[in-house]
Amino acid sequence: MAAPDTLGQQRSNTLNPEETAELLKENSHQTSSAHDQDSLTRDLEFLYDVPLQVSVEVGRARILLKDLLQMGEGYVVELDKLAGEPLDLYVNSRLIAKGEAVKVGDKFGIKLTEVVSQSDRVERLG
Repeated sequence: MAAPDTLGQQRSNTLNPEETAELLKENSHQTSSAHDQDSLTRDLEFLYDVPLQVSVEVGRARILLKDLLQMGEGYVVELDKLAGEPLDLYVNSRLIAKGEAVKVGDKFGIKLTEVVSQSDRVERLG
């Protein structure tokens, strides 16, 4: 007789999908404290030394193979972006930000003018 009571008790303690969704929603609306943020930072520290490929895209173009084979010095490839449009900053082939070209000493850099939100970045991972 104890087994059915235990089983019945387990069933009554099991959340249905709607209750689970409600609990997750409540937890997501709670504000995180500085302690929670510090804990998250510590949990992610092992990822800080992972190398990432960063690239800046000025624009894109489609060309024919015959045009590619004819390319030489002075050949101009017309890109799809207009002069003055923001450059795209990619990290591991994912768009992260947009910005404008700047000169840093003898090198080029990018000054970020728009950063893709964290939620959009996470959404694009899938």
